Amino acid sequence: MKKTLKITDIIALGFMTFAFFLGAGNIIFPPLAGQLAGENMLSAMSGFLVTAVGLPLIGIIAVAIAGGGWTGLTRDLPSKVATLMAVLIFIIIGPAFAAPRTGLVAYEMAVKPFLTDASQTSLTLFSIIFFSVALFFAWSRGKLIDMIGKFLTPALFVVLTVLAIAVFINPQGTIIAAQGEYISQPFTTGFLEGYNTMDTFAALMFGMLIVDVIRSKGVTDDKTTCTYLIYAGLIAAAGLAFVYVSLFYLGATSAGIAAGVGNGGAILTTYVMALFGSTGQIILSTIVLLACLTTAIGLISACADYFSTLTPMSYKKWAVLLAIICAVVANVGLNMLISLSIPVLFALYPVAIALVVLTLIRKWLPNPRLAYRVVLLVSLIFSMIDVAKYLKFDMSLFNSLPMFNYGLAWVLPTVIALVITRFIGGKQSKDENKHTVVI
Repeated sequence: MKKTLKITDIIALGFMTFAFFLGAGNIIFPPLAGQLAGENMLSAMSGFLVTAVGLPLIGIIAVAIAGGGWTGLTRDLPSKVATLMAVLIFIIIGPAFAAPRTGLVAYEMAVKPFLTDASQTSLTLFSIIFFSVALFFAWSRGKLIDMIGKFLTPALFVVLTVLAIAVFINPQGTIIAAQGEYISQPFTTGFLEGYNTMDTFAALMFGMLIVDVIRSKGVTDDKTTCTYLIYAGLIAAAGLAFVYVSLFYLGATSAGIAAGVGNGGAILTTYVMALFGSTGQIILSTIVLLACLTTAIGLISACADYFSTLTPMSYKKWAVLLAIICAVVANVGLNMLISLSIPVLFALYPVAIALVVLTLIRKWLPNPRLAYRVVLLVSLIFSMIDVAKYLKFDMSLFNSLPMFNYGLAWVLPTVIALVITRFIGGKQSKDENKHTVVI
C-alpha cells in the first residue's frame, strides 16, 4: 500500500519549507526597499516578489519535475561541471554567506539591543551559542519536520502575523516620494534586490533536503514525493509573499520615524518600537531569532547532506564542521558579508534562473544536452558583464546591450540562446529523455 502523509504533516512540511526560506535577508532587505521605493512601492514590490517568491517556487517545482534532486536537474551537463555548480551554490548559501548571515542578523537585531557594552567578544560568544543550537536541531534530519514544521515555525508565523496586522492598522507615517534608482526603474531595482535573499539557490538545494524529509516519513513513491514537494513550495511561497508585502508597507510608511537609516534591520527595529513600545524589542527579537535559527538549521542540514555524498565524511561530521565555519565567518561583520556576496550573486543568479527555465521546458528541447550547455554558458558569460559593472570596471563597450543599465545584461543573450537551441540540434535517444517525473 502506497504511503501518504496526513494533512497536518503536509501543512507542517510547508511550514518547515517556509521557515527554511525565511531568514536574515528576507527580513532586512524588504523594509529598506519599501522606504526607498516610496510611492513606487507596488512596482518595486512586484519586482522583488518575482525573484524572492516566484523564482524559488518555480525552482521547487523544477526540482520536483527533475525527480527531486540535483542529479536530475543537471543530468544534461558534464558531471564535473554539475558538481562544481552545486559546490559553489552550497558554499554561497552555506558557510560563505547565507548561513553566517543568519547568525549576524540574529545578533545585530535580537541580542545587541539588550547589551550595554556590545563587543567583538559578545558577537563571538553569541555565534558559538547560535550555531551550536542550529547544529543540535540539524543533527537529526528525520525529526526536522516535527521540530521545525510543527513547533518553531507556527510560533514564528503567529508573531509575524501580529506585526503585519499592526503595520496595516496603525502605519507610522505616510508614503513619500521614491528615491534613487527606485524613481526611474522601480520594478527592475526591486527585481535585483530580490537576489539578496538567495532563495532561488536555496530552492534548488532545499528541494533535496525536503525530499529526504518526506521519505523519512515512509513515502517512497517518486510521483507522490514530488507532489508533496510542490505542496510544500506553494505553502512556503504564500507565507513569504505575506511577509514581504507587510515588510514593504512597513518600510514605505517608515520615513517619518526612520528617515535616513542605512539598513532594513534598523528600520524594522525603530518601527516595531514605535508600534509596541518597550515590548517591541522582545517581539522583534523573537521574530528574528526564530527566523534566522530555522534558516540556519535548514542551510547546515542541506549543505551537510550534499557534502557527505561527495566525501567519506558522514552527515553529522559535516554538520559539525559547517557549524564551526559559520560561527567563525559570522565574526567578519554584517556589512562586509553583504558587500562580498553581491558580486557572487550577480555572477551565479542568472545561471540558476536559466537552469530552472531549462528544466521546466526540457521535454520540448530537441537536444537538451546541447541546450543546457550553451544556455548556461551564455548566461554565465554575460552575467560577468554585470559583475564587472558593479565592481566599477569600465564596461561602456556593452552599453548597447538591452537592459545593460539595469544590471540585466544577461537576459536577452540568454533568451536568444534558449530560442536558438529550441530549434536546432538532433533528437536525443528516448532513454536520455526518460528521467523527468510526470506530476
